[in-house]
Amino acid sequence: MDQAEYERMHAVEDRMWWYRGLRLLVTELLGRALERSKASGYVLDAGCGTGGMLAKLGAGVGGHPTIGLEYDPSAAEFASAKTRRPIVVGSVTKMPLDDAGIAAYLSLDVLCHAGVEPEVALDEARRCLAPDGVAIFNLPAYSWLLSAHDKRVHNARRFTRGKAHRLLAEHGFRVLISTYWNTLLFPLMLLHRLIEKDDAESDVRDFPHWQDVLFSTALTIERMAIRCGVRLPFGGSLILVAVRDG
Repeated sequence: MDQAEYERMHAVEDRMWWYRGLRLLVTELLGRALERSKASGYVLDAGCGTGGMLAKLGAGVGGHPTIGLEYDPSAAEFASAKTRRPIVVGSVTKMPLDDAGIAAYLSLDVLCHAGVEPEVALDEARRCLAPDGVAIFNLPAYSWLLSAHDKRVHNARRFTRGKAHRLLAEHGFRVLISTYWNTLLFPLMLLHRLIEKDDAESDVRDFPHWQDVLFSTALTIERMAIRCGVRLPFGGSLILVAVRDG
């Protein structure tokens, strides 16, 4: 992303319904996965952007300290100021981290980026994860939904659940949970994609209060369903919890 997009993200990510919903979902899934894992080490937010997820996690999760990794130095500066956590400047395809040194790896809308080779990033994630280490991936869903927003933030690919499962299995991960989400709002998302112009503004912005409340409520319902074991059959995003296999 360019500097303007990072500044936009930094300004609104703590207020925007989508970011809040994603972070609550990831926090719940991560906490449960770490309770079952015997891995030791850090929790790494790989591609932490301007630090919103890392700030939500705080200094530690389940006894594991948190750190961030970000490719863009200006975004890393935002993240460091926002979180007061260590931020390593580097690429997810060549992480300046030791082998088997992290207990959990978060990858939130990173494998979709034009500057990332998913296969290389997954090999690096596996290298750095301790045995039984946890990995959580959030991915945009369906190639045919590629939008003006994707182009603005340099997203080059979107995923289906089957494609994501195959990719993770081929690179040494065993999937424990996978589900689409942003399901209840999917019809509105489709309509938006159909009518938007090629030069439409980024989706990262402030929304009217009533809309934010409505959209947040929809994600809360979905999060409660996922917590109860429901796997949503479609949606605008896909989230997977996996472990290092072997």
